[in-house]
Amino acid sequence: MLAKENNPTPEDGSQEEERVSVEQPVTLADDVEASAVPEEAAAGAPQDDENELETLREELAHSRDRALRAQADFDNYRKRAQREIQDSQRYAAVNIARDLLPVVDNMQRALEAAQQAGEEGSLLQGVQMVAHQMQEVLAQHGLQQIEAEGRPFDPDLHEAVSQQPDAEAEPGTVLHVVQVGFQLGGRVVRPAKVIVAQAAEEN
Repeated sequence: MLAKENNPTPEDGSQEEERVSVEQPVTLADDVEASAVPEEAAAGAPQDDENELETLREELAHSRDRALRAQADFDNYRKRAQREIQDSQRYAAVNIARDLLPVVDNMQRALEAAQQAGEEGSLLQGVQMVAHQMQEVLAQHGLQQIEAEGRPFDPDLHEAVSQQPDAEAEPGTVLHVVQVGFQLGGRVVRPAKVIVAQAAEEN
């Protein structure tokens, strides 16, 4: 009886070995899986950060481009507005000059008629002074006569009222000025009305 109680039975020993051998593989597999998950997460995190950084760089580049375009548009608008203001100031006298030119023409015709009639006196001198003063005032505001006689015909500055054969003048040359033209700051207020030379007919 005593020997039988001190020695464990083979069945008890086999059960303990089986229990140990079953528990150890399960524990190792759990450790491997637990350690593998953080490594995958750590490997994916830098890639996500790099993608996000690249996206931010692209957005920054687009924003900078839009800002530069907006600045360029504003500069162009500012320059255009300044140019329009300067043009309006420069050509402010165009309408007034255009309205006064017929008066200047009439005074000049009156003076020419008086001179041809041989009239003299203080009245004629007074009219001459007024006409000269008016021309000076217009010149102070930038009004200038258009040079025409003896020059090549320029459709931007001259208006041909007729053509006249001339053997001495080059065809297309202005022979006579019928009405004086004026320009203001490079802008034509009134073109000069002229007679243009044409080639003379051969007999």
